[in-house]
Amino acid sequence: MRGLKRVLTVTALATPLVFGCVGLASAQGGGGANLGADQFISAENGAGVTSDNSADTGGAVQHADFGIWSDDTGVSGGSAGTDAAFGNG
Repeated sequence: MRGLKRVLTVTALATPLVFGCVGLASAQGGGGANLGADQFISAENGAGVTSDNSADTGGAVQHADFGIWSDDTGVSGGSAGTDAAFGNG
């Protein structure tokens, strides 16, 4: 039963990542760049998902990361995000 719960947890957490961006990197004209790296795992001792994403839009920079882990002791996780915008004046 625990294994089933882990699989369901990872599936629920990882599905948006699978459809969103798995190792996505792109550059656009006009000075923009994006980078995303995501990972998920399901094993005997637990299940988890992590994501790191950065963007430079030419006028602002952003970074966000998070991680979630589920095992016999429960579910834990954390996140962090920063951004800065640059004006013309």
